[in-house]
Amino acid sequence: MAGGNISSEKIDLLIYGPSKPIVDNGFSDQFVLHSFETVADLERLTPAAAEKIRGAAITYNSVGGDSKTLARFPKLEIVSSFGVGYDHVDANYARDHNIVVTNTPDVLTEEVADIAMGLLIATLREFIKADRYLRSGLWTTQNFPLSVGSLRDRKIGMVGMGRIGQAIGRRLEASRVPVVYHSRNPAPGVSYRHYPDLIEMAKAVDTLILILPGGASTAKMINTDVMKALGPRGVIINVARGSVIDEPALIAALKSGTILAAGLDVFANEPAVPEELRAMQNVVLLPHIGSASVVTRNAMDQLVVDNLKTWFAGKGPLTPVAETPAKGR
Repeated sequence: MAGGNISSEKIDLLIYGPSKPIVDNGFSDQFVLHSFETVADLERLTPAAAEKIRGAAITYNSVGGDSKTLARFPKLEIVSSFGVGYDHVDANYARDHNIVVTNTPDVLTEEVADIAMGLLIATLREFIKADRYLRSGLWTTQNFPLSVGSLRDRKIGMVGMGRIGQAIGRRLEASRVPVVYHSRNPAPGVSYRHYPDLIEMAKAVDTLILILPGGASTAKMINTDVMKALGPRGVIINVARGSVIDEPALIAALKSGTILAAGLDVFANEPAVPEELRAMQNVVLLPHIGSASVVTRNAMDQLVVDNLKTWFAGKGPLTPVAETPAKGR
């Protein structure tokens, strides 16, 4: 791609997804914004306007950048995507068509790690059940039953050991909980034991924390065989993507006692959550709030903006994804 800067040229940008003040107000008048919140809205974009689009901000994973969508923009140079996960963007298509894709890592690492730790403890110690118990008035007549689960006798198997996985590991270490992990390759600089085989790790632990990318390569990775290997004391915490769990198999395992409990921040078909899960007392369910604090979401939105601004200033993207590395324009 040719070098240059934005000193005089107008840059047409697609703003695709839910409206966000930091994104909507983050660009100077040297940028021309074309904003569409939904897939249906995007259909109103004329071919003539699409021809001019050079950059795109995808502001949430409720909309996507599949190959059909990206192909509508022949001059597209960069897609700046909100979130650390980017399975809603076809990064391989982007790479093959010289389009850079960026995400928003780092600024959400500690927030998501906090949620993972909180979800783990809430699931093991039955916080939600205890809260309902107190509110119902039952505590005035009898003590709340002892929780079957505890962090004190657990061994954690992390599925994924990237930035967030390592941040979760630090919290577990501080809590004096043993940690091992599974990933395709050992993580550089990580001292925890690496298991190349997921089933073998599941047999060796009693808790899985899932923090790995979504997409075809990880779809339904946590299946019936993994749950059987984990066993009847098993607990699964998912702060990754709903797609990484075989959701019907999870429901069956929770019903049958194949595993003990689960804490889920993500689901296969969000925001729809199966009634069977919602009715269970041995699951804690969160509405995909891993990074959902004002301070962290603001930082993520700003990084979406900054990736586009630095790219068109000729300085290169700040956080390109692995499939589409780029040095600049």
